[in-house]
Amino acid sequence: MKLTIIGSGYVGLTSGACFAEVGHHVVCVDNDPQKVETLLAGQIPIYEPGLEEMVKKNVAARRLRFTTSTEEGVDHGEVLFIAVPTPPQPDGSVDLSFIEKVAREISQYLDSYRVIVDKSTVPVKTGERVSQTIRRYAKPGVEFDVVSNPEFLREGSAVVDLMKPDRIVIGGNSDRALALMQKVYEPFVAPVLVTDINSAELIKHAANSFLALKISYINALAEICESSGADVLKVAEGIGADKRIGRDFLSAGLGYGGSCFPKDIAAFIAITEQLGIPFDLLKEVQRINARQLNRFLDSIREALWVLKDKKLAVWGLAFKPNTDDVRSSVAMNLVERLVAEGADVTAYDPKAMEKAKSLPVTGKIKLANSALEAATGAEALIIATEWHEFASVDLAELRQVMRTPLIFDGRNLIDPVAAADFGFQYRGIGRGVMEARA
Repeated sequence: MKLTIIGSGYVGLTSGACFAEVGHHVVCVDNDPQKVETLLAGQIPIYEPGLEEMVKKNVAARRLRFTTSTEEGVDHGEVLFIAVPTPPQPDGSVDLSFIEKVAREISQYLDSYRVIVDKSTVPVKTGERVSQTIRRYAKPGVEFDVVSNPEFLREGSAVVDLMKPDRIVIGGNSDRALALMQKVYEPFVAPVLVTDINSAELIKHAANSFLALKISYINALAEICESSGADVLKVAEGIGADKRIGRDFLSAGLGYGGSCFPKDIAAFIAITEQLGIPFDLLKEVQRINARQLNRFLDSIREALWVLKDKKLAVWGLAFKPNTDDVRSSVAMNLVERLVAEGADVTAYDPKAMEKAKSLPVTGKIKLANSALEAATGAEALIIATEWHEFASVDLAELRQVMRTPLIFDGRNLIDPVAAADFGFQYRGIGRGVMEARA
């Protein structure tokens, strides 16, 4: 099939590459000429495992191309996916101006039947608005249908998530449109859930909110574990073994961050308030998430007393492993808080160093070329992102390079007993304090 993706950001680029991989002919449209030029040169502006190779392969096979022309995209695609940003507004609601603008642009060039798909994460009833907008500006008599097809991509595993999805949700009210969407996803072996448009739009916000709830639940339990002398990892293992609950998203840490969860939870709260059905449970999820970083900082202050002029190593800047994304990163928020208290911070991240350089706080810290370089001479090590290489660090070598043996493990990556055996005082999340044994 001929498909068009309007918006070549994280969702659009990954979706376009995966659609091309299964044999569709895809045009990705973006209004940023520099980004399109970069993509045409074979350079990928984001880090996502497997994506660069897939893009290059399908560009070479002429199944994937990039343009700045919406007219070219509308002319090419039988199905037009809208995958533009939906940033938060100050009150938590979603800025839909990019969606509205694309809807108007599409309407200018429609001359025959197309399916227009909301791929971006949008509030319920957005599909109705998109349809109204296109109808208002399109030529009289032009046929089209609007469909909701929410994405469920996790940064760091987005290619796998799209190629082998848990489920595919398609919301629409037209048999003609649904038949074309079924054809789009025919190469993907996964259950297809067909709903009305409003239900499909709600599914994405409801799913992300529930996952954020699980994260905040285990973080609230971590506080109880610390007070009672229990180990949150054992508690998580015990409750996660119940197949009704599951172990995923029950890892205590510094809280959720990134470009999706904070935005989507705030948006869902705003949506429910607009509907007159306030979702107060999600407000508590937000409060627990904010409290988690505060508690972690309190633990650091308790051990170090004064942070001013303390030489601290921070491992991790991305909001999660296997990505270079530092948007709404809890790790970056932590660094900002440490710098604000006068700490001398040296940081390292395997992939996010370049993206971090664009943030103002990075000019106030040092960036190291390796984890051990960051830790050299440090009075404490703070682990902020759960990269695999941090979990497999040589503790003997780490002990040699650090000035004082203190580890604050915000992701519970390191074995407390092993750390203590190598002479470290270890503080994790929901695990208490393990004193040095050596």
